[in-house]
Amino acid sequence: MATSSLPLLSLFLFFTLLHTTSCTTSTGSGGCATSPDTGSTLSIIHAFGPCSPLRLAVPFPSWADFLTDQTERDTTRLLFLNSLASTGTGKSFVPVASGKQLLQIPNYIVRGRLGTPAQNLLLAFDTSNDAAWIPCNGCTGCPGGSPWFNPATSTSYHPVPCGSYQCNQVPNPTCYPRAKSCSFNFSYTASSFEAGLGQDSLSLASDTVSSYTFGCLQKVAGNSIPPQGLLGLGRGPLSFLTQTKAIYGSTFSYCLPSFKSLNFSGTLRLGTSGQPKRIKTTPLLMNPHRSSLYYVNMTGIKVGRRTVAIPPSSLAFDPATGAGTVIDSGTMFTQLVRPAYEAMRDEFRRQVKAPVTSLGGFDTCYNGPVTIPAITLLFDGMQVTLPEDNVIIHSTYGTLSCLAMAAAPEGMNAVLNVIANMQQQNHRILFDVPNSRVGFARELCT
Repeated sequence: MATSSLPLLSLFLFFTLLHTTSCTTSTGSGGCATSPDTGSTLSIIHAFGPCSPLRLAVPFPSWADFLTDQTERDTTRLLFLNSLASTGTGKSFVPVASGKQLLQIPNYIVRGRLGTPAQNLLLAFDTSNDAAWIPCNGCTGCPGGSPWFNPATSTSYHPVPCGSYQCNQVPNPTCYPRAKSCSFNFSYTASSFEAGLGQDSLSLASDTVSSYTFGCLQKVAGNSIPPQGLLGLGRGPLSFLTQTKAIYGSTFSYCLPSFKSLNFSGTLRLGTSGQPKRIKTTPLLMNPHRSSLYYVNMTGIKVGRRTVAIPPSSLAFDPATGAGTVIDSGTMFTQLVRPAYEAMRDEFRRQVKAPVTSLGGFDTCYNGPVTIPAITLLFDGMQVTLPEDNVIIHSTYGTLSCLAMAAAPEGMNAVLNVIANMQQQNHRILFDVPNSRVGFARELCT
Protein backbone atom coordinates (compact mmCIF):
# COMPACT_ATOMS: atom_id res chain seq x y z
CA MET A 1 0.00 0.00 0.00
CA ALA A 2 1.81 3.08 -1.26
CA THR A 3 1.32 6.41 0.50
CA SER A 4 3.35 9.59 0.60
CA SER A 5 5.36 10.38 3.74
CA LEU A 6 3.90 13.87 4.26
CA PRO A 7 0.26 12.79 4.75
CA LEU A 8 1.40 9.99 7.03
CA LEU A 9 3.44 12.46 9.08
CA SER A 10 0.44 14.77 9.40
CA LEU A 11 -1.75 11.93 10.57
CA PHE A 12 0.94 10.77 12.97
CA LEU A 13 1.05 14.24 14.52
CA PHE A 14 -2.74 14.18 14.94
CA PHE A 15 -2.66 10.83 16.71
CA THR A 16 0.27 11.94 18.91
CA LEU A 17 -1.77 14.97 19.96
CA LEU A 18 -4.79 12.75 20.66
CA HIS A 19 -2.84 10.46 22.96
CA THR A 20 -0.56 12.95 24.74
CA THR A 21 -3.16 15.58 25.62
CA SER A 22 -4.12 15.36 29.28
CA CYS A 23 -7.73 14.56 29.97
CA THR A 24 -9.95 16.82 32.00
CA THR A 25 -8.85 16.08 35.53
CA SER A 26 -11.11 14.92 38.34
CA THR A 27 -10.04 12.01 40.50
CA GLY A 28 -8.19 9.87 37.95
CA SER A 29 -4.47 9.26 37.74
CA GLY A 30 -2.21 10.53 35.01
CA GLY A 31 -4.41 13.58 34.39
CA CYS A 32 -7.40 11.46 33.27
CA ALA A 33 -10.94 12.05 34.44
CA THR A 34 -12.81 9.16 35.99
CA SER A 35 -16.48 9.83 35.35
CA PRO A 36 -18.46 7.80 37.88
CA ASP A 37 -20.92 5.14 36.77
CA THR A 38 -24.23 6.13 38.34
CA GLY A 39 -27.74 4.70 38.26
CA SER A 40 -28.04 2.77 35.00
CA THR A 41 -25.53 4.91 33.11
CA LEU A 42 -21.98 3.71 32.47
CA SER A 43 -18.99 5.65 31.25
CA ILE A 44 -17.75 4.44 27.86
CA ILE A 45 -13.99 4.45 27.29
CA HIS A 46 -12.22 4.03 23.98
CA ALA A 47 -9.69 1.20 24.21
CA PHE A 48 -7.11 3.30 22.34
CA GLY A 49 -7.99 6.63 23.96
CA PRO A 50 -5.65 8.64 26.19
CA CYS A 51 -7.54 7.59 29.34
CA SER A 52 -7.91 3.91 28.50
CA PRO A 53 -7.23 1.50 31.38
CA LEU A 54 -5.66 -0.76 28.73
CA ARG A 55 -2.88 1.70 27.86
CA LEU A 56 -0.29 -0.46 29.60
CA ALA A 57 -1.78 -3.71 28.28
CA VAL A 58 -1.69 -3.07 24.53
CA PRO A 59 0.71 -1.14 22.29
CA PHE A 60 -0.59 2.22 21.11
CA PRO A 61 0.23 2.82 17.45
CA SER A 62 0.99 5.99 15.58
CA TRP A 63 -2.01 7.60 13.90
CA ALA A 64 -0.92 6.34 10.48
CA ASP A 65 -0.50 2.79 11.76
CA PHE A 66 -3.78 3.04 13.66
CA LEU A 67 -5.62 4.21 10.55
CA THR A 68 -4.21 1.38 8.46
CA ASP A 69 -4.89 -1.16 11.18
CA GLN A 70 -8.44 0.08 11.75
CA THR A 71 -9.37 -0.14 8.07
CA GLU A 72 -8.10 -3.73 8.10
CA ARG A 73 -10.19 -4.42 11.21
CA ASP A 74 -13.20 -2.85 9.52
CA THR A 75 -12.72 -5.14 6.53
CA THR A 76 -12.69 -8.18 8.79
CA ARG A 77 -15.61 -6.77 10.78
CA LEU A 78 -17.55 -6.47 7.51
CA LEU A 79 -16.81 -10.12 6.75
CA PHE A 80 -18.05 -10.98 10.24
CA LEU A 81 -21.30 -9.03 9.83
CA ASN A 82 -21.95 -10.46 6.37
CA SER A 83 -21.42 -13.97 7.73
CA LEU A 84 -23.92 -13.25 10.51
CA ALA A 85 -26.44 -11.85 8.05
CA SER A 86 -26.29 -14.85 5.73
CA THR A 87 -26.22 -17.73 8.20
CA GLY A 88 -29.43 -19.61 8.82
CA THR A 89 -28.32 -21.16 12.10
CA GLY A 90 -28.64 -18.09 14.29
CA LYS A 91 -25.25 -18.88 15.86
CA SER A 92 -22.02 -16.96 15.44
CA PHE A 93 -19.09 -18.42 13.57
CA VAL A 94 -16.69 -15.55 13.53
CA PRO A 95 -13.86 -14.82 11.08
CA VAL A 96 -10.39 -14.03 12.32
CA ALA A 97 -8.33 -10.99 11.38
CA SER A 98 -4.88 -12.31 10.61
CA GLY A 99 -2.64 -11.55 13.57
CA LYS A 100 -5.24 -9.25 15.12
CA GLN A 101 -8.35 -10.31 16.98
CA LEU A 102 -10.11 -13.61 17.39
CA LEU A 103 -13.60 -12.23 17.71
CA GLN A 104 -13.42 -8.72 16.31
CA ILE A 105 -14.27 -7.02 19.58
CA PRO A 106 -15.06 -3.32 19.11
CA ASN A 107 -13.00 -0.56 20.67
CA TYR A 108 -15.47 0.66 23.30
CA ILE A 109 -15.30 -0.68 26.84
CA VAL A 110 -17.19 -0.26 30.12
CA ARG A 111 -16.40 -1.28 33.68
CA GLY A 112 -18.28 -4.01 35.51
CA ARG A 113 -18.12 -6.15 38.63
CA LEU A 114 -18.74 -9.89 38.76
CA GLY A 115 -19.16 -12.33 41.63
CA THR A 116 -19.34 -12.19 45.45
CA PRO A 117 -17.25 -10.44 46.64
CA ALA A 118 -17.24 -8.39 43.44
CA GLN A 119 -14.27 -8.64 41.08
CA ASN A 120 -13.59 -5.69 38.75
CA LEU A 121 -13.75 -6.33 35.01
CA LEU A 122 -13.47 -4.53 31.68
CA LEU A 123 -16.12 -5.38 29.09
CA ALA A 124 -16.30 -4.42 25.43
CA PHE A 125 -19.85 -3.78 24.26
CA ASP A 126 -21.04 -4.88 20.84
CA THR A 127 -24.47 -4.25 19.34
CA SER A 128 -24.01 -7.00 16.73
CA ASN A 129 -23.05 -9.81 19.08
CA ASP A 130 -25.09 -11.92 21.48
CA ALA A 131 -22.17 -13.51 23.28
CA ALA A 132 -20.93 -12.84 26.78
CA TRP A 133 -17.56 -14.10 27.86
CA ILE A 134 -15.00 -13.31 30.52
CA PRO A 135 -11.31 -14.37 30.63
CA CYS A 136 -11.19 -16.64 33.68
CA ASN A 137 -8.42 -17.52 36.08
CA GLY A 138 -6.12 -20.20 34.67
CA CYS A 139 -7.11 -19.58 31.05
CA THR A 140 -4.48 -20.94 28.68
CA GLY A 141 -3.71 -18.46 25.90
CA CYS A 142 -5.75 -15.57 27.29
CA PRO A 143 -3.80 -12.30 27.20
CA GLY A 144 -2.89 -10.38 30.32
CA GLY A 145 -3.30 -6.70 31.04
CA SER A 146 -6.94 -6.79 32.13
CA PRO A 147 -8.46 -8.39 35.25
CA TRP A 148 -9.41 -12.05 34.95
CA PHE A 149 -12.37 -13.49 36.82
CA ASN A 150 -11.67 -16.16 39.43
CA PRO A 151 -14.86 -18.22 39.91
CA ALA A 152 -13.28 -20.19 42.78
CA THR A 153 -13.31 -17.10 45.01
CA SER A 154 -16.92 -16.13 44.24
CA THR A 155 -19.49 -17.59 46.61
CA SER A 156 -22.31 -16.84 44.14
CA TYR A 157 -20.77 -18.52 41.08
CA HIS A 158 -22.18 -21.79 39.81
CA PRO A 159 -21.71 -23.69 36.53
CA VAL A 160 -24.62 -24.09 34.11
CA PRO A 161 -25.67 -27.76 33.92
CA CYS A 162 -25.72 -29.89 30.80
CA GLY A 163 -29.11 -30.15 29.16
CA SER A 164 -30.23 -26.72 30.37
CA TYR A 165 -31.88 -24.15 28.10
CA GLN A 166 -28.76 -21.96 28.26
CA CYS A 167 -26.49 -24.85 27.30
CA ASN A 168 -28.58 -25.50 24.20
CA GLN A 169 -28.13 -21.89 23.04
CA VAL A 170 -24.33 -21.81 22.83
CA PRO A 171 -22.35 -22.95 19.77
CA ASN A 172 -21.14 -26.55 19.91
CA PRO A 173 -22.25 -27.36 23.48
CA THR A 174 -20.24 -30.18 25.02
CA CYS A 175 -20.81 -32.28 28.11
CA TYR A 176 -17.76 -34.39 28.85
CA PRO A 177 -18.18 -37.84 30.48
CA ARG A 178 -19.07 -37.51 34.17
CA ALA A 179 -19.13 -33.70 33.79
CA LYS A 180 -22.15 -31.95 35.24
CA SER A 181 -21.49 -28.55 33.72
CA CYS A 182 -21.86 -27.29 30.16
CA SER A 183 -18.83 -26.43 28.06
CA PHE A 184 -18.69 -25.09 24.54
CA ASN A 185 -16.16 -24.29 21.87
CA PHE A 186 -15.83 -23.03 18.36
CA SER A 187 -13.02 -22.48 15.92
CA TYR A 188 -12.26 -20.56 12.78
CA THR A 189 -9.26 -21.33 10.55
CA ALA A 190 -6.32 -21.72 12.96
CA SER A 191 -7.98 -20.22 16.04
CA SER A 192 -10.31 -21.67 18.63
CA PHE A 193 -11.42 -21.24 22.20
CA GLU A 194 -13.02 -23.32 24.91
CA ALA A 195 -15.23 -22.01 27.69
CA GLY A 196 -17.34 -23.26 30.54
CA LEU A 197 -20.84 -21.85 30.82
CA GLY A 198 -21.41 -20.24 34.19
CA GLN A 199 -23.68 -17.90 36.10
CA ASP A 200 -22.91 -15.21 38.65
CA SER A 201 -23.97 -11.80 39.87
CA LEU A 202 -23.02 -8.98 37.45
CA SER A 203 -23.04 -5.35 38.59
CA LEU A 204 -23.03 -2.41 36.16
CA ALA A 205 -23.14 1.11 37.58
CA SER A 206 -25.71 0.92 40.43
CA ASP A 207 -27.57 -2.10 39.08
CA THR A 208 -27.03 -5.80 39.78
CA VAL A 209 -28.04 -8.66 37.50
CA SER A 210 -28.32 -11.92 39.44
CA SER A 211 -27.59 -15.26 37.76
CA TYR A 212 -26.02 -13.68 34.67
CA THR A 213 -25.00 -16.38 32.17
CA PHE A 214 -21.61 -16.05 30.47
CA GLY A 215 -18.79 -18.05 28.98
CA CYS A 216 -15.82 -18.47 31.32
CA LEU A 217 -12.86 -18.65 28.93
CA GLN A 218 -10.57 -21.57 29.70
CA LYS A 219 -8.40 -22.01 26.62
CA VAL A 220 -7.53 -19.95 23.57
CA ALA A 221 -5.47 -21.34 20.71
CA GLY A 222 -4.23 -19.45 17.67
CA ASN A 223 -4.61 -15.69 17.41
CA SER A 224 -5.13 -14.13 20.82
CA ILE A 225 -8.23 -12.25 21.88
CA PRO A 226 -8.14 -8.77 23.42
CA PRO A 227 -7.73 -8.71 27.20
CA GLN A 228 -11.23 -7.51 28.04
CA GLY A 229 -14.44 -9.52 28.15
CA LEU A 230 -17.51 -8.97 26.00
CA LEU A 231 -20.98 -7.61 26.71
CA GLY A 232 -23.23 -8.62 23.80
CA LEU A 233 -26.01 -6.09 23.17
CA GLY A 234 -27.65 -7.98 20.32
CA ARG A 235 -31.14 -9.47 20.54
CA GLY A 236 -30.36 -13.19 20.78
CA PRO A 237 -31.46 -15.55 23.59
CA LEU A 238 -28.27 -15.23 25.68
CA SER A 239 -27.52 -11.58 24.95
CA PHE A 240 -27.29 -9.07 27.78
CA LEU A 241 -30.42 -7.40 26.45
CA THR A 242 -32.46 -10.61 26.68
CA GLN A 243 -31.08 -11.67 30.05
CA THR A 244 -31.91 -8.29 31.59
CA LYS A 245 -35.28 -7.74 29.92
CA ALA A 246 -37.07 -7.52 33.28
CA ILE A 247 -34.65 -4.81 34.46
CA TYR A 248 -34.02 -2.70 31.36
CA GLY A 249 -36.99 -3.51 29.13
CA SER A 250 -34.74 -4.36 26.16
CA THR A 251 -33.87 -0.67 25.77
CA PHE A 252 -30.52 1.12 25.79
CA SER A 253 -28.71 4.04 24.22
CA TYR A 254 -25.16 5.25 23.90
CA CYS A 255 -23.36 8.43 22.99
CA LEU A 256 -19.86 8.33 21.52
CA PRO A 257 -17.63 11.44 21.45
CA SER A 258 -15.72 12.70 18.45
CA PHE A 259 -11.96 12.42 18.13
CA LYS A 260 -11.73 16.03 19.34
CA SER A 261 -12.80 14.98 22.83
CA LEU A 262 -9.81 15.17 25.18
CA ASN A 263 -10.64 12.01 27.10
CA PHE A 264 -12.72 10.30 24.38
CA SER A 265 -15.32 8.88 26.76
CA GLY A 266 -19.09 8.74 26.37
CA THR A 267 -22.01 7.04 28.10
CA LEU A 268 -23.99 3.82 27.82
CA ARG A 269 -27.50 4.25 29.29
CA LEU A 270 -29.41 1.07 30.13
CA GLY A 271 -33.19 0.92 30.40
CA THR A 272 -36.04 3.29 29.55
CA SER A 273 -35.32 5.88 32.25
CA GLY A 274 -33.47 8.98 31.10
CA GLN A 275 -33.78 8.26 27.40
CA PRO A 276 -34.45 11.27 25.13
CA LYS A 277 -38.14 12.12 24.80
CA ARG A 278 -37.76 13.99 21.52
CA ILE A 279 -35.81 11.89 19.09
CA LYS A 280 -36.04 11.03 15.40
CA THR A 281 -36.65 7.32 14.91
CA THR A 282 -36.84 4.71 12.17
CA PRO A 283 -38.39 1.24 12.40
CA LEU A 284 -36.26 -1.74 13.29
CA LEU A 285 -36.39 -4.55 10.73
CA MET A 286 -36.13 -8.23 11.57
CA ASN A 287 -33.99 -10.74 9.71
CA PRO A 288 -35.14 -14.18 10.89
CA HIS A 289 -31.81 -15.66 9.83
CA ARG A 290 -29.95 -13.31 12.13
CA SER A 291 -32.33 -11.66 14.53
CA SER A 292 -29.63 -10.02 16.64
CA LEU A 293 -28.51 -7.50 13.99
CA TYR A 294 -30.12 -4.05 14.12
CA TYR A 295 -31.44 -3.65 10.58
CA VAL A 296 -33.03 -0.39 9.43
CA ASN A 297 -34.32 0.72 6.03
CA MET A 298 -31.96 3.30 4.54
CA THR A 299 -33.76 4.75 1.54
CA GLY A 300 -31.12 7.10 0.17
CA ILE A 301 -28.23 9.50 0.73
CA LYS A 302 -28.01 13.23 0.07
CA VAL A 303 -24.80 15.13 -0.55
CA GLY A 304 -25.45 18.79 0.09
CA ARG A 305 -28.96 19.31 -1.27
CA ARG A 306 -28.68 16.68 -3.98
CA THR A 307 -30.12 13.19 -3.54
CA VAL A 308 -27.62 10.68 -4.92
CA ALA A 309 -28.76 8.31 -7.66
CA ILE A 310 -28.15 4.97 -5.91
CA PRO A 311 -29.46 1.73 -7.44
CA PRO A 312 -32.43 0.64 -5.26
CA SER A 313 -31.00 -2.89 -5.07
CA SER A 314 -27.96 -1.53 -3.19
CA LEU A 315 -30.15 -0.39 -0.30
CA ALA A 316 -32.98 -2.94 -0.36
CA PHE A 317 -33.59 -5.12 2.70
CA ASP A 318 -33.63 -8.82 1.82
CA PRO A 319 -33.77 -11.34 4.69
CA ALA A 320 -33.02 -14.21 2.30
CA THR A 321 -29.59 -12.84 1.39
CA GLY A 322 -28.99 -10.70 4.49
CA ALA A 323 -28.82 -7.55 2.38
CA GLY A 324 -29.76 -4.18 3.82
CA THR A 325 -28.42 -1.65 6.33
CA VAL A 326 -27.39 -2.23 9.95
CA ILE A 327 -26.41 0.10 12.79
CA ASP A 328 -23.20 -1.26 14.33
CA SER A 329 -21.08 -0.07 17.25
CA GLY A 330 -18.04 -2.17 16.33
CA THR A 331 -17.16 -0.81 12.87
CA MET A 332 -15.30 2.50 12.89
CA PHE A 333 -15.92 3.86 9.36
CA THR A 334 -19.21 3.44 7.50
CA GLN A 335 -19.01 0.77 4.82
CA LEU A 336 -21.38 0.79 1.84
CA VAL A 337 -21.86 -1.76 -0.90
CA ARG A 338 -19.77 -0.60 -3.82
CA PRO A 339 -22.49 0.86 -6.12
CA ALA A 340 -23.92 2.92 -3.25
CA TYR A 341 -20.53 4.14 -2.10
CA GLU A 342 -19.28 5.07 -5.56
CA ALA A 343 -22.45 7.03 -6.36
CA MET A 344 -22.17 8.95 -3.05
CA ARG A 345 -18.42 9.48 -3.41
CA ASP A 346 -18.65 10.74 -7.00
CA GLU A 347 -21.27 13.32 -6.04
CA PHE A 348 -19.15 14.35 -3.03
CA ARG A 349 -16.13 14.88 -5.31
CA ARG A 350 -18.20 16.89 -7.78
CA GLN A 351 -19.31 19.27 -5.04
CA VAL A 352 -15.88 19.66 -3.40
CA LYS A 353 -14.21 20.48 -6.75
CA ALA A 354 -10.61 19.95 -5.65
CA PRO A 355 -7.80 17.56 -6.65
CA VAL A 356 -8.26 14.15 -5.02
CA THR A 357 -5.60 11.99 -3.42
CA SER A 358 -5.86 8.79 -1.35
CA LEU A 359 -4.55 7.31 1.86
CA GLY A 360 -4.77 3.62 2.68
CA GLY A 361 -8.39 2.53 2.46
CA PHE A 362 -9.63 6.09 1.90
CA ASP A 363 -9.89 7.06 -1.75
CA THR A 364 -11.17 10.62 -1.39
CA CYS A 365 -8.65 12.85 0.39
CA TYR A 366 -7.70 16.50 -0.09
CA ASN A 367 -4.55 18.49 0.62
CA GLY A 368 -5.31 21.96 1.89
CA PRO A 369 -8.58 23.58 2.96
CA VAL A 370 -11.78 22.56 1.17
CA THR A 371 -15.47 23.23 1.68
CA ILE A 372 -17.18 20.04 2.79
CA PRO A 373 -20.81 19.41 1.83
CA ALA A 374 -23.10 17.86 4.41
CA ILE A 375 -24.04 14.21 4.02
CA THR A 376 -27.57 13.22 4.99
CA LEU A 377 -28.59 9.61 5.54
CA LEU A 378 -32.24 9.02 4.62
CA PHE A 379 -34.24 6.37 6.50
CA ASP A 380 -37.90 5.49 6.78
CA GLY A 381 -39.37 8.18 9.02
CA MET A 382 -36.19 10.18 9.65
CA GLN A 383 -33.11 11.70 8.14
CA VAL A 384 -29.76 12.23 9.85
CA THR A 385 -27.57 15.07 8.62
CA LEU A 386 -23.95 14.47 9.55
CA PRO A 387 -21.83 17.46 10.52
CA GLU A 388 -18.30 17.72 9.18
CA ASP A 389 -16.75 15.95 12.19
CA ASN A 390 -18.77 12.86 11.29
CA VAL A 391 -17.85 12.99 7.62
CA ILE A 392 -14.19 13.98 7.41
CA ILE A 393 -11.14 12.84 9.33
CA HIS A 394 -8.48 15.55 9.59
CA SER A 395 -4.76 15.71 10.20
CA THR A 396 -3.49 17.96 12.99
CA TYR A 397 -2.67 20.99 10.88
CA GLY A 398 -5.55 20.62 8.44
CA THR A 399 -3.21 19.74 5.59
CA LEU A 400 -5.01 16.50 4.79
CA SER A 401 -8.68 15.57 5.10
CA CYS A 402 -10.32 12.32 4.00
CA LEU A 403 -13.89 11.22 3.48
CA ALA A 404 -14.31 8.80 6.39
CA MET A 405 -16.38 6.19 4.57
CA ALA A 406 -15.46 3.32 2.29
CA ALA A 407 -16.78 0.71 -0.10
CA ALA A 408 -16.69 -2.97 0.61
CA PRO A 409 -13.29 -4.23 -0.61
CA GLU A 410 -12.98 -5.64 -4.11
CA GLY A 411 -13.67 -9.36 -4.23
CA MET A 412 -15.83 -9.36 -1.10
CA ASN A 413 -19.38 -10.52 -1.65
CA ALA A 414 -20.69 -7.86 0.72
CA VAL A 415 -24.43 -7.31 0.97
CA LEU A 416 -24.55 -5.05 4.04
CA ASN A 417 -24.37 -1.31 4.40
CA VAL A 418 -22.95 -0.64 7.86
CA ILE A 419 -23.55 2.69 9.62
CA ALA A 420 -20.43 2.81 11.79
CA ASN A 421 -19.40 4.51 15.00
CA MET A 422 -17.58 7.51 13.53
CA GLN A 423 -20.78 8.53 11.77
CA GLN A 424 -22.68 7.96 15.06
CA GLN A 425 -20.37 10.11 17.19
CA ASN A 426 -21.91 13.02 19.10
CA HIS A 427 -25.36 11.49 18.66
CA ARG A 428 -27.45 9.68 21.24
CA ILE A 429 -28.31 6.38 19.51
CA LEU A 430 -31.42 4.78 21.01
CA PHE A 431 -32.22 1.07 20.59
CA ASP A 432 -35.85 0.56 21.62
CA VAL A 433 -36.55 -3.11 20.90
CA PRO A 434 -40.09 -3.35 22.39
CA ASN A 435 -41.23 -0.53 20.12
CA SER A 436 -39.10 -1.78 17.19
CA ARG A 437 -37.26 1.46 16.56
CA VAL A 438 -33.81 3.04 16.45
CA GLY A 439 -33.39 6.75 17.14
CA PHE A 440 -30.79 9.46 16.54
CA ALA A 441 -30.55 12.69 18.53
CA ARG A 442 -27.70 15.20 18.45
CA GLU A 443 -25.79 15.31 21.76
CA LEU A 444 -22.30 16.42 22.71
CA CYS A 445 -20.76 13.32 24.27
CA THR A 446 -18.04 14.36 26.69
